[in-house]
Amino acid sequence: MGAVQARVARPLELPHMPDVAVAASPLLAVRALTFSRDETPIFGPLDFSVDVGEALLVQGDNGAGKTTLLRVLAGLLRADRGEVEVDGRRADAGSRARQIAYLGHLPGLKADLGASQNLEFLAGLHGQRASQPAGLALEVVGLTGFEHAPVRTLSAGQKKRVGLARLWQSPAPLWLLDEPYANLDLEGITLVNRMVEAHLASGGGALLTTHGAYAAPPVRTRMLLLGAAP
Repeated sequence: MGAVQARVARPLELPHMPDVAVAASPLLAVRALTFSRDETPIFGPLDFSVDVGEALLVQGDNGAGKTTLLRVLAGLLRADRGEVEVDGRRADAGSRARQIAYLGHLPGLKADLGASQNLEFLAGLHGQRASQPAGLALEVVGLTGFEHAPVRTLSAGQKKRVGLARLWQSPAPLWLLDEPYANLDLEGITLVNRMVEAHLASGGGALLTTHGAYAAPPVRTRMLLLGAAP
């Protein structure tokens, strides 16, 4: 079956995002973080932090370790050395589950379920913000009318929008976004920027990877440049 074409919503203003709990410490603090694969260094040692209301833009060429870094921070890969603190405490599986929302290259969706069913399933696992049901989240990302469409019938860009809807629902204060602009048109890129802006304004923080082809979101931003792996 061919991909379903979305009617992209163009709201003048995103709905208010309920505030996340504001941390006294940096949302994320990294010290001397190092990772290698098959004895080949990928990155490190790295030292950086992400504060409330701040976005850290991670740039670098292919092979520099951008995706690997986010996977380490999300707890999907184990670092060789170094410390990761989330909200002032050493990160473990529980704190990562509560404090971090991760959007990777793959959508992480169940292909035979509808968009709403996917969001409801993920909300059952990870929780959701108050007053942020699946239908509202899909409306925010421009997928009104596709609540029951099986995910396998959606285009790559539409699947990315379902992932963005999950971010909008998430109660986690720290967003890890791996190439969030990929597979999106200009309206989708604007949507990502507006979502990040709203999230930071509510007391959250974000770490985004990019090849540098797109402008950074219009928020307080610092940059972390990773060198290409040897």
